[in-house]
Amino acid sequence: VQLQASGGGLVQAGGSLRLSCAASGRTFSNYAMGWFRQAPGKEREFVAAISRSGGSTHHADSVKGRFTISRDNIKNMVHLQMNSLKPEDTALYYCAAGPLIVRTPSPYEYWGQGTQVTVSS
Repeated sequence: VQLQASGGGLVQAGGSLRLSCAASGRTFSNYAMGWFRQAPGKEREFVAAISRSGGSTHHADSVKGRFTISRDNIKNMVHLQMNSLKPEDTALYYCAAGPLIVRTPSPYEYWGQGTQVTVSS
């Protein structure tokens, strides 16, 4: 499956962004979807994940209450609504597709190219 992430940008602290990831090539609803991020000099970290049906979601503690993952299996899209952004949210954000809803990168088979989010203080 091919993944194309978009929606990143520069925003002031306290602002909002909505990331989107468009999937193509295989049956989208066969895959759990995740968002990860990686800041310079740091390891890739889990942000949020959603099950194949969208009925189950997981969010990292650092974003819980501020970020919300969702998916649209008709439009083959997954979104990450990010509110109350903080400078520490600055990173390259990746969407990923895999067989299970997990918090580690390795089970995800397919990755998008990343979209940059920069939050200024």
